[in-house]
Amino acid sequence: MITLQTILDRLDLKILTKTRDFSAIPINSGYASDILSCVMSGARANCIWVTLIANINIVAVASLLGIPAIIITEGAQPDEETIARANQEGIVLLSTPESSYKIIGELWQMGIKDDQARARHLRNEKTALTRNN
Repeated sequence: MITLQTILDRLDLKILTKTRDFSAIPINSGYASDILSCVMSGARANCIWVTLIANINIVAVASLLGIPAIIITEGAQPDEETIARANQEGIVLLSTPESSYKIIGELWQMGIKDDQARARHLRNEKTALTRNN
């Protein structure tokens, strides 16, 4: 299992919210979108969300879906109200000057896939095991 601490150790991310035990925050998958309705229909609990959006709405969506951490890319910075709300909701906000494309690629290389990729991988493993038996 990958934790948020593992991601912080590997990527150069600035922590915008209060520090806590990041090793206790599991990350099961990733999701990337700048359209909130897409995030609401496609992201899953315990994923890490990569976005350019830096307004308070990202905290509301993350809280609703059980998303523990958001990486805000390309130097976008949330205002103090957004950071305060994230702290209240227990959402970790991270920032980077890097592009979303680069961050997503690095997360993928770390083994953080989207739920659909994980499902395909599990189906392929099951098929391989069935063929070998």
